[in-house]
Amino acid sequence: MARPRLILIIRHGESEGNCDKSVNQHIPNHKVPLTTRGHEQAFNAGVKLQELVKEGEKVCFYTSPYLRTRQTLQGIIKGYDKDHSEFVVHEEPRMREQDFGNFQGTAAEMKRIWLDRAKYGHFFYRIPHGESAADVYDRCSSFNDSLFRQFKKDSFPEVLVLVTHGIWARVFLQRWFRWSVEYFEDLQNVNHCDWMILRSNDENRSHYTLETPLLRWSDSSVGEQECIQREYPY
Repeated sequence: MARPRLILIIRHGESEGNCDKSVNQHIPNHKVPLTTRGHEQAFNAGVKLQELVKEGEKVCFYTSPYLRTRQTLQGIIKGYDKDHSEFVVHEEPRMREQDFGNFQGTAAEMKRIWLDRAKYGHFFYRIPHGESAADVYDRCSSFNDSLFRQFKKDSFPEVLVLVTHGIWARVFLQRWFRWSVEYFEDLQNVNHCDWMILRSNDENRSHYTLETPLLRWSDSSVGEQECIQREYPY
């Protein structure tokens, strides 16, 4: 069995939907592209990746099929540009972001949904015509099963990189570390293109430690309205 030394998770770069939420009213969520800043963030994340990967190590990339994540992966690979480093790329639909329905409603309609979601609970609230975070959890569970089957191969790379979305990343960590629903709901969204580092700390690589601290709402003085605004997922 060859489990990776590092599991690196990254949220996509800044997208047009992060800057102007109205684009989701006429552009399918999976087709929302990165902004110029988002492309720069992805490239810089690739430069940072050079520091995390040891000489001679192979890298396995898995990416959500959404445009903004695929563009982020392209930027990471450009910035990585490590001489003679071997890597493979897999596109994985189960890594897509929580489904928020098809074309989004008006700002007033979406505000009502986020208020309902905050009152009901982020994990179990199902977006109308979309998914709940609990549904994403089921996808993560299936994906984890596939990963562990891949880990049985002696040739599996030393570094695993998951290029994905904010909610999916937190749900993946919740599933991996078996965090409670309450703990998940207390987590703030992660920044664009910040690396979340899981490092194995034993010889058999049977246990991983999350080295990257995650911000929690209970540790901040942010009010409910600002919390809802910051948590808007796109």
